Amino acid sequence: MQDLSTFKLPPNFRGKNPFIVQFWWIVQGLFFRTSPQFLYGWRRFLLRMFGAQIGKNVIIRPTVRVTYPWKLKIGDYSWIGDDVVLYNLGNITIGSNTVISQKSYICTGSHDYSESSFPIYAKDINIEDECWLATDVFVAPGITIGKQSVVGSRSSVYKNIPAGKIAYGNPAKIVKGRN
Repeated sequence: MQDLSTFKLPPNFRGKNPFIVQFWWIVQGLFFRTSPQFLYGWRRFLLRMFGAQIGKNVIIRPTVRVTYPWKLKIGDYSWIGDDVVLYNLGNITIGSNTVISQKSYICTGSHDYSESSFPIYAKDINIEDECWLATDVFVAPGITIGKQSVVGSRSSVYKNIPAGKIAYGNPAKIVKGRN
């Protein structure tokens, strides 16, 4: 059974020392989330200051939450919508000209329920160029969404989506090609 008294966080799991982690959470709460909507450059600057790789003219709304900026890469001209959560215990790579719509949850981490210590793990997520994740999409750890794919609103992605496909549902299933 599950015994949380035996849980141990893997060494360097967060990727930075606890002071930097806490400092980011303070900066995110005080300066990122309270910034006016039109200050996209300010939010890009704050993320870059903490190690994120953010392309040119990326639009990131003030209500976006990023767990660890140093594990985030976003290509040029991409849009990250209101209330998106980038739960990047592992790396999240978002390509260029990609839209992650409001309330989506991109989740790189989970726990292994089959072990009594309930160990935490992280698997990278890649969302390639020219994708669109419509509102309220969940993406599970380790997923790749191929170039030019679309994921319909309220979908949950538990398997990779090949390039150029449209998928929706829970779990998301491919319904047709994009073009």
